[in-house]
Amino acid sequence: MALKFGVVLPGGTAREQLEQAVLAEEAGWDGVFVWEAAYGLDAWSLLSAMAVGTSRVRLGTMLTPLPWRRPWKVASQVATLDQLSGGRAVLGIGVGAVDAGLPVTGEPTDLRERAARMDEGIDLIRALWAGEPTFAGDFYSYRAGGNDLRPVQERVPIWVVGVWPRLKSMRRVLRCDGVIPGHEQSPGATREMREWLTAQGSSADILAEGETSAAEGASQVAPWAEAGCTWWMETRWQAETKHEIRDRIAAGPPRS
Repeated sequence: MALKFGVVLPGGTAREQLEQAVLAEEAGWDGVFVWEAAYGLDAWSLLSAMAVGTSRVRLGTMLTPLPWRRPWKVASQVATLDQLSGGRAVLGIGVGAVDAGLPVTGEPTDLRERAARMDEGIDLIRALWAGEPTFAGDFYSYRAGGNDLRPVQERVPIWVVGVWPRLKSMRRVLRCDGVIPGHEQSPGATREMREWLTAQGSSADILAEGETSAAEGASQVAPWAEAGCTWWMETRWQAETKHEIRDRIAAGPPRS
């Protein structure tokens, strides 16, 4: 499976990030991803603007803390993005990080509850996308009321944080379409994960992330491709200026 290349935008104004998404498509990247903040630019509004301004790249979040969102609202946002983009939406999800960036709003912080809410949220989102009229669970009960909003894609990819080799976490990956490693990643661990997924009959995407240089990028990502990764996410979380990420995007993905 050929390695695809995405870029995770570290921030900036809405206009700057929209311009970076257009540049990424022109430079040959396969996907553009944005992050969701407790307070900040609305990820789904931004992605919808990108959908109209591009025609090829995959678009999604990296990532959405699903237990702290209303699943029906997320399902609506993703389906809307999928329609606007002609079937290019991706939903990246996790349980959310309990840190100083989380405002005191009464959202659940217990890890087990967050995990359980995420599992049920996945089921509810899939049910809504499939056109099922009702859903009843331990945390969420929902009646769609005849709304016929549907994504373009038969199955919108859901990428979920997974911790290898924790079986409960990896079984969640089997219900989704890709894994965002939630641990210290290495090509060796990635190879083990790919072998396990294959044995379970899963061809889920495996993501790796990091920084590459335009000159040596291909050799930097080669071990990850050989280990079974399907997406390389170029990140610049500590980018000091908007020009740093723009220059890296313009140089293009680290293809061999």
